[in-house]
Amino acid sequence: MKTLGIIPARFASTRFPGKPLVDIGGKTMIQRVYEQALKANLDQVVVATDDERIASTVTTFGGKFVMTSAQHQSGTDRCAEVAQQLPGFDVVINIQGDEPFIDPQQISLVSSCFEDETVQLATLVKEIKEDTELFNVNIPKVVINVNQEAIYFSRHPIPYIRNAVQENWAKTHQFYKHIGIYGYRTTTLLAITKLAPSSLELAESLEQLRWLENGYQIKTKVTDIETIAIDTPEDLQKIVF
Repeated sequence: MKTLGIIPARFASTRFPGKPLVDIGGKTMIQRVYEQALKANLDQVVVATDDERIASTVTTFGGKFVMTSAQHQSGTDRCAEVAQQLPGFDVVINIQGDEPFIDPQQISLVSSCFEDETVQLATLVKEIKEDTELFNVNIPKVVINVNQEAIYFSRHPIPYIRNAVQENWAKTHQFYKHIGIYGYRTTTLLAITKLAPSSLELAESLEQLRWLENGYQIKTKVTDIETIAIDTPEDLQKIVF
């Protein structure tokens, strides 16, 4: 099984323009993500970008990149274009470009899901223990079945705990949050990017609901590693060396 790691990176971020090139302790964010990905169990790692400044930076630190269209609506679509440009890989791992200290173990954990030849898509989940996470609409929650497959993703806590006050929900039931790294069987990746946006996806603004609504299965594995995502300039204050 050949696995390709792709780091989608665009310059025109609404909340943090130029985010991939921000300096973090003497290295750009995209370099830090790339170097972490190289430590994972992958056969090749590339940056997928539509910006020459990002491409030039990747070249400077000795990385590999693929130029992609500026019209993509998601990182999944960008990954699909790269998969078509670089044939021969069985599995693609979509690595978030805004997590400069992503743990290589998490990348390898997603990749390991595809040792089961029936797995089409894979992602990670983490236990929720605090109400601040459970009721934060910016943190998608995941319901999983006994086979560790995702049943549903929502910005709202689900299930509803009927016989408990909300302040006790996190103590009453094991909730999970979604960790935003995806793995795709290459054939599945090329298929899902041809699907039209679904009603559930549009309601929650979560693209993975499109896949579930169209009958695809998403394998999950539980991680206990917390990641730091940089969405705004203020998030840089979370970083401690």
